[in-house]
Amino acid sequence: MAYIGYTISDQESHAVVIVLCSRMLAADDPRQKGMHVADTTFAREVARNLRWNFSVNLLDISFIMLGLGLVSRETVIPLLVSKLTPSTVAIGLVPAVYSLGMYLPQLVGAGFTAAMPRKKPFVVLAGIGERLPYLLVGIAVALLAESFPTVALGAVVLLIGFSGASAGFATPAWYDMIAKVIPVQRRGVFTGLGHGLGALMGVVGAAGIGIILERWSYPTGFVILFTLAFAMMIISWIGLILNREPASASVPPPTPLIHYLRRLPAMLRSDHNFARYVAAIAVVRGGAMATGFFLVYGTERFQLSGATVGLLTGVLIGSQALLNPLWGVLGDRHGHKLVLVGGAVALALSAITALLAATWLWLVAVFLLLGAFLSADTTSSLNIILEFCSDEDRPTYIGLTNTLLAPVTAFAPLVGGWLAAWLGYPPMLTIAALLAAVGAVLLALWVREPRRRPAELSARST
Repeated sequence: MAYIGYTISDQESHAVVIVLCSRMLAADDPRQKGMHVADTTFAREVARNLRWNFSVNLLDISFIMLGLGLVSRETVIPLLVSKLTPSTVAIGLVPAVYSLGMYLPQLVGAGFTAAMPRKKPFVVLAGIGERLPYLLVGIAVALLAESFPTVALGAVVLLIGFSGASAGFATPAWYDMIAKVIPVQRRGVFTGLGHGLGALMGVVGAAGIGIILERWSYPTGFVILFTLAFAMMIISWIGLILNREPASASVPPPTPLIHYLRRLPAMLRSDHNFARYVAAIAVVRGGAMATGFFLVYGTERFQLSGATVGLLTGVLIGSQALLNPLWGVLGDRHGHKLVLVGGAVALALSAITALLAATWLWLVAVFLLLGAFLSADTTSSLNIILEFCSDEDRPTYIGLTNTLLAPVTAFAPLVGGWLAAWLGYPPMLTIAALLAAVGAVLLALWVREPRRRPAELSARST
């Protein structure tokens, strides 16, 4: 389908207005007077390429979700680790290392990329580092899993961590690029639809997980899954390459990292609502300590087969397919805070349901509720950050939020594994449910909805 040379429709004209509003919040500042023409040109370029960019970014986000679903961090990877070692702490180590890699580099990445007028070249390069490790995990498992399982486990941990670090370093730049090419009124629908499409394809992939794990013995089934996941991720990378990103009309000057870091305490002190949001989400993330253990716990209690693992993965992905677009619409219309509150409630209920499970069929409800939490988080956790800040501060706020959340996100699964080893799974599930419930209450009652009129954002940015 050709996208070059079409006329600007009413819908695209509306996008011009949206982008102009978001790019000209500080129009009263005399320093901005000479930039109106550049802003107008920028807005028209965004509108002209809106359909194209919407489509290729859907390709990117949906196929990366399909690839990640084939080696789900909630089902497939914990099962693989449980076959490499009996340690529950090791099961928590993989999500911990991934989270550290994903979140800690983001402040560095934000400072490194903030002054780039175009973010795509950097994001494309980092995308290789995010995707290639999954192929290397498959090779490591094929060569080492049976003869040197401890070495294979180390390779899995390091490679998944490297993938997370590559993604984390590029996240502020990627989201800044998305914020440029997808106007604010489309972002919730874009995120929900993209993850929804990926989840729908992942349902088919989940059926494949069951077939592959049943038909091929260990470790061959896992090798096939990681290889297929890498192939899907390459398709998503092609979508990333096809973005038509305009150069930013204005970018902040390069800031040395030490100066950049010194700004962060002042940002938290000056934006109390943002600080409360970070604290509330940290409590919710603490409640996510149990998510990587649901399948292992179910396997220990109910001796799950490979087909059942595929079924539960399908439930997890399918629930995200159904809820991602719904969360996106809800976030666009009523604010993303409401979505995050709903996700936190679902997280608490998933741990409670796992605790009370009488048969393996209860796990269907567990993974449905977990899918509700994950879809809410992927739809709104980054979108809401864009509403706390002005355009120029987007990379800083994204990097700050995720870096501040890195310790709790990383150490929660390790704490969960330690609690499971020391006290058993039921006490760990109880603590996780309580933390998620407290986080939901804090989000609902302590954090104000950050969505503001352009005038309010303009006042904050001057």
